Amino acid sequence: MRSQKVPYWADKEAGGESEDESRSGSESGSEDNEEGDARGGTSGSVPLWPQSYRQSMDMYSTLQSPSISLFSPGLHHRLSSSHLASSYQKFPSDHRDEPTLGTQPLKIPFLQDQEKKEDYVLPYSDPVRKLEDQFVKSDSVYVVEKPEPTGSSFLQGLFNGMNVLAGVGVLTTPYALKEAGWVAVVYLCLLSLFCFYTGILLRRCLESEPGLATYPDIGQAAFGNTGRIIISIILYTELYACCVEFLILEGDNLSALFPGAHLSVAGVHFDSKTVFSVLTALFVLPTVWLRDLSYLSYVSAGGVIASMVVAFSVVGVGAIDGVGFYETGPLFKLSGLPVSIGLFGFCYSGHAVFPNIYSSLRNRNDYNKVLGVSFILCTLLYAGMAVLGFKMFGADTASQITLNLPKQFLASKIAVWTTVVNPFTKFALTMTPVALSLEELLPHSPDSLKHRSSSIFIRTALVVSTIGVAVLVPFFGYVMAFIGSFLSMTVSLILPCACFLAIFGKKISMIQIFFCVMVMLIGFICLVLGTYSSISGIVASYSQPDNFLP
Repeated sequence: MRSQKVPYWADKEAGGESEDESRSGSESGSEDNEEGDARGGTSGSVPLWPQSYRQSMDMYSTLQSPSISLFSPGLHHRLSSSHLASSYQKFPSDHRDEPTLGTQPLKIPFLQDQEKKEDYVLPYSDPVRKLEDQFVKSDSVYVVEKPEPTGSSFLQGLFNGMNVLAGVGVLTTPYALKEAGWVAVVYLCLLSLFCFYTGILLRRCLESEPGLATYPDIGQAAFGNTGRIIISIILYTELYACCVEFLILEGDNLSALFPGAHLSVAGVHFDSKTVFSVLTALFVLPTVWLRDLSYLSYVSAGGVIASMVVAFSVVGVGAIDGVGFYETGPLFKLSGLPVSIGLFGFCYSGHAVFPNIYSSLRNRNDYNKVLGVSFILCTLLYAGMAVLGFKMFGADTASQITLNLPKQFLASKIAVWTTVVNPFTKFALTMTPVALSLEELLPHSPDSLKHRSSSIFIRTALVVSTIGVAVLVPFFGYVMAFIGSFLSMTVSLILPCACFLAIFGKKISMIQIFFCVMVMLIGFICLVLGTYSSISGIVASYSQPDNFLP
């Protein structure tokens, strides 16, 4: 029976167990099975939902060679051979395959004893390449070529980390400052510290036992199968809500560019926001059908660049185009504090991808530095945007700073169009993990026509449902505050601490327990207050005549 500590995705990727995995499973099988049973797990013979999480999240932490396919083979093949099966998933500590020459094992005397911690594999086979080009003979010992190091460098990891953290949240930080006053900058910095701390806790959880690679894996290690499923549902709900936010964002900004747009169907009038939200969904729907999103991953990887372009454009409007930075506001506003914290929480909702960034690093010891520098740079970006944007428009600051920019300036047009284009590249990448998780539950064979037809139906239904939510709740700021309060606080603050305490138990010091409990308490208070305030704001918005939907 297979060890519980073997990665849950190993069968999908490698098509079976490696020799060392099988050996380790037989040696520690009884002990691990008892541990798995205690945590609510199984022996590993039954695949645990979701199986596709790591592969879909790898799109945010790695870039693969592009290829496009609408109807690739089923999910099992997709997880093992598609671009999502990243080469970064196989590290020396995880898989050790014996080198082969043709179909026969290649014995390497002495080397295995001398270099136990290194992997030696032959280059890719080439029928034209001569045997002496593949290995060098020296004193009856074949020295096999060592492959180039795989994985992300420090700078690549830093870019991935910033790309996860720096997103559309940059548009709302001036509004968060307006809601809570100047003290909101202090809240932003404190929340950044807390989220950095919980990001480090996720690494500790991943290193607690072999085979843990994703957030759902951590949930299972801490709370068994129930924890894995609950955490997965929360993560997928957050991704789905972000897609709804993309449609609201597009409706707001495109209607500001073309305010006269409207549509009447069968006597029912649709305003410009509704029209553009629906059109955006129709445009992105074909990208959601794609199985391979490599091209989009290259474009969406520039999210951090897009955020900086928007920030510099806004500063240009204030400094060059004459708007100026003359506005001011109160030091502290208690009534708007919960909404402000929810908006900031959305800015730091990258924990779902942090385990993948850790796994993708060539040197995993760089993870803390990658995470720390990413948080520092993104916090400077968010704080600078908040202060300068609020100084430009003061009490008139809108939920998206782009809605305040005068339309006649070039810098304003650059900021608005950058904001409009960015969600088109990210919608499919954000929705695909949700679709893959649902496709795993289909009873049909992954290679069957029914499965492929059901897959298209599921993805279409998801996009249509986001249209309905975006049209019914078209309040960008309050929806973002709700996501940041209810979902991001849970994923970023509460769950990492809860999993860390559950996994390590009495092995950690009282100081660590105190900090974890304190962060969990702060996260829970922010969750309750922020969720209540955002829902109250949505309800109150319906009482205003301008916000009634047709």
